[in-house]
Amino acid sequence: MGLFGWLFGQFIDVIEWKDNTQDTIVWRYPRGDSEIKYGAKLTVRESQIAVFVDKGEIADVLTPGIYELETDNLPILTDLKHWDHGFKSPFKAEVYFINSKLFSQKWGTKNPILLRDTEFDIVRLRSFGSYEFSVKEPKTFLREVVGTDGHFTVDEVDTQLTNLILAKLPTILAEHEQSVLDMARDYEKFGNFLKEQLQPEFDQYGLELNRLLVENISLPQEVEEAIDKRTSREVSGDLNEHLKYQTAEGISKGGTASEMASMGAGMAMANEIGKSFNSSSATPPQVPTVKPFYIVKNGKADGPHDLEVIKNMIATGKLKANSYIWQEGLEGWVEAKNLLSDFFNTTPPPVPNA
Repeated sequence: MGLFGWLFGQFIDVIEWKDNTQDTIVWRYPRGDSEIKYGAKLTVRESQIAVFVDKGEIADVLTPGIYELETDNLPILTDLKHWDHGFKSPFKAEVYFINSKLFSQKWGTKNPILLRDTEFDIVRLRSFGSYEFSVKEPKTFLREVVGTDGHFTVDEVDTQLTNLILAKLPTILAEHEQSVLDMARDYEKFGNFLKEQLQPEFDQYGLELNRLLVENISLPQEVEEAIDKRTSREVSGDLNEHLKYQTAEGISKGGTASEMASMGAGMAMANEIGKSFNSSSATPPQVPTVKPFYIVKNGKADGPHDLEVIKNMIATGKLKANSYIWQEGLEGWVEAKNLLSDFFNTTPPPVPNA
C-alpha cells in the first residue's frame, strides 16, 4: 500500500450500523486507532440513536437522519475539545449506536410465592408472562448499564429486569386483596398496575417499560386437582342419588351381595360427603345401615326383615333361591339368588384326595 493509501485508511469518512441481529441493544463502531474525518457522513437509521463519547465522557446524541459531522451538529463534542468554528482536522471519539426498538422478553417466578388468600387462607402461587421495553434515555442507559461494552445484547439485561419484576410481584399480589380464583378476570388490569409500579425502577436504567402482561397465576398441582374433583362432583349433581341409581342397576343385573355392600358403603360415603359440603356441624354422622327386605309369603308381601333374619331364613330353608324378594331401590321383585347369591353358595368344595 502506498503512502497516500495508508493515509487515506487512517481516516473514517462513513459511519453507519447495519444491524442484522434481533437482540443487540448497543453496538460500538469499530474505530480502532483511526480518526474520524471532519465532515464524515453519519447515517442513523430509524430505531437507532448515535451517541458520541470522548475520553469516557458522553457528548452528543443524534437521532435518525444523515449527518455531515462538523462543529454545528456536535456542539458538546466541540466544547469538550475546545474547537474553534473553523476547526476541520480529523478527530477521535467513540460512536455508540443504540437500538431504540421494542424488545420483548418472558418472565416467570422461579419459586412459589407464599400469600394469604380469601378463599384458601394460605396458598403458594406461581406466575408468568411477558414484558416489552425500550431505551428511553440513551445517556442514562450507557452510564448505568452498558458502560464500555461494545456489543450489548438483551440477554445481558434480561435477568436484571426480570428480577425487578419478581421483587415487586409479591408485594403487589398481597396488596391486590383478591382470591386467586378471581384474578383471571383482572390479568390485564393487574399487568397495567404492575407496570405503573415498576416504571420508576426502569427509569433508573434509562429504560421504558412499554408493556407488561400477566399470562397466568397458578396454584400448586395438588390444589388444582382438588378443585377439579370438587367441580366434577358439582357438575354430576346429587352424588347420593347417582350412587343409588348405580346400586339399582347393579342389582337388576345380578350383582352379588359383596358388590351390593360395596355400593352401600359408597352411598353412605357420598351421603356424608354431601353433608360436609352443606353443613359445618361437628355432630358425627349416622352409622350406615342396610335397608330392610320384604319376601313373598303366601302370595303376600311379608316384612320388613333385617339382613340377619334373612340369613337365618336361608339357613333354615324358609327362603329358597327362587323365592322373590324386594328392597327399597329396586324397581320390582327379584329372585333371592340374584340379590343374595353369596348366602346360597353353601355347598362345600370337593374333599381332597387322601
